[in-house]
Amino acid sequence: MHYPLLALIGLLIVVGVATVAPRLGVAAPLVLVVLGISASFLPGVPEVNVPPEAILAFVLPPILYSAAVNVPLVDLRRNLKAITSLSVLLVIVSAVVSGLVLHLLLPGLDVAAAIALGAVISPPDAVAATAIGKRLGLPPRLVTVLEGEGLVNDASALVLLRSAIAATAGTVSLWQIAGDFVYAVAGAIVVGLALGWATVLVRSRLRSTVLNTTISFAVPFLAYIPAEEINASGVLAVVVAGLVTGHASATYFSAQDRISERLNWRTIQFILENGVFLLMGFEIKTLIEEVHDDNLGVWHAIGLGLLITVLLIVIRIVFVAPLIAVLKRDQRRAVSRGPALASALDRLDAQPIPDQRSAKRTRRVRHFLHRKQADVESLAADGLSWRGGAVLAWSGMRGVVTLAAAQSLPLGVAYRPQLILIAFTVALVTLLGQGSTLPLLIRKLRIVGSDADADRAELADLIGDISQIGRESLDARNLVQDDGTPFDHAVIERVRSDSILLSEAIAELTDPSGIGPHEQQRALRLRILQAERAALLDARSTGSYSSRVLARAQDMLDLEESRLQHMDEDNGGN
Repeated sequence: MHYPLLALIGLLIVVGVATVAPRLGVAAPLVLVVLGISASFLPGVPEVNVPPEAILAFVLPPILYSAAVNVPLVDLRRNLKAITSLSVLLVIVSAVVSGLVLHLLLPGLDVAAAIALGAVISPPDAVAATAIGKRLGLPPRLVTVLEGEGLVNDASALVLLRSAIAATAGTVSLWQIAGDFVYAVAGAIVVGLALGWATVLVRSRLRSTVLNTTISFAVPFLAYIPAEEINASGVLAVVVAGLVTGHASATYFSAQDRISERLNWRTIQFILENGVFLLMGFEIKTLIEEVHDDNLGVWHAIGLGLLITVLLIVIRIVFVAPLIAVLKRDQRRAVSRGPALASALDRLDAQPIPDQRSAKRTRRVRHFLHRKQADVESLAADGLSWRGGAVLAWSGMRGVVTLAAAQSLPLGVAYRPQLILIAFTVALVTLLGQGSTLPLLIRKLRIVGSDADADRAELADLIGDISQIGRESLDARNLVQDDGTPFDHAVIERVRSDSILLSEAIAELTDPSGIGPHEQQRALRLRILQAERAALLDARSTGSYSSRVLARAQDMLDLEESRLQHMDEDNGGN
């Protein structure tokens, strides 16, 4: 059986599992791992042995980039303390403690090699956790923390792994390891920022959506390769570039560019994330066959893997408990700062503005105070309770990065096959054990996610605010066409009316009394679109219009239908 055929079968399995898993109430990654393990032992199935550098250099960058471009920078900033603690401090603590335990349990395994394996098994893979969390409706802040941890912890672990591997040769000191870690992080941030903004500016000048999206496929590698060449963290550079792109896209890209990129990257993310879990299962047979040492056989290595799994779970629980206490203290402080910020804004509004320079300074200060007030209100409203902390502590599932990083251990390291099997055991047990019980924990704790009605009300307020500002622009004195001629008054009033209708239609979503006139209008417009689409298909079948004109008409109908359907989403259009 050739690899292209295996890839095709794997792709079909991923699609099939993603279709069936939600109906079974199970996260797709869990099913894919089990299927991969089962298939690896079937007669005639060839060994699957993907080089670890292929995962780390070609699969991980696009996965991280596709996740980073969809993480709102404001949410990441508001949860920076929790994300940094989990993705950096917890990774280091987990790597050192588990590494020292392995050093004590395995005679002949030096400290540096043991910590290297500790770095391999320390970063949780948040894919399964966030998939479960979003499906069961975890609070948005908890999902943001899990996503942020998953974005950064791989970088921390891989940098620590590289330093520990270098230490196995006895060529670096503890201070050199610390210096290398700081350099790798700082260099990655610089490269990520530079490449992120450079590609955004280049793409903003393109007038082709196809070319724009094509360049986006290269961005993860444009950030990863230079960072690795200067011995910085390539994966962290990818995350930074993705955050920059996601934040700047609203300003620099066209609507069609954003729609196309979002759809294409969601597809890539779906294939890679689910494909690597299937790959994890397929590699189990090969890993077991590589263990031949009678002194440390397969079952002994698996037993050590189970012991280290329990240790890592305990470390995470012990770490998360004080972290939640600190975050709750921050929440109390935020509540106490709220009145002071409101008072400062009132005093600022009451001050006279003598000149234009003072007006600009006042606007900057007002913007800063409004942002701080929004941060405080968000923190006060969306604090992490002990129940959220329990979910956070139990969301320590490891993934394919653990397995790929384990296979990058040097060939001369003692117990190398066994260490790889230990890493796989940790990944498999946490993924299946914690992943399968996490939904039960969420239900037992009765954790409630975002309120759909509240989201719709907030959306109505936002649309009302921005629509009001948009309509006020119609009253500007310099409102003229591109050639300098004024707009017709009837046209201005028609546009103003359309804007008001949109605001009223969104506001109608919050009305519990039933289907209002705007919802009826939306439903009728969708029926008209169905009739127009049928007429378009008839025109295409008869060939009465050119194909290029038919394609443009199809795009116009699709965009209009997408807009109307988007207004009816249960989550309020988010």
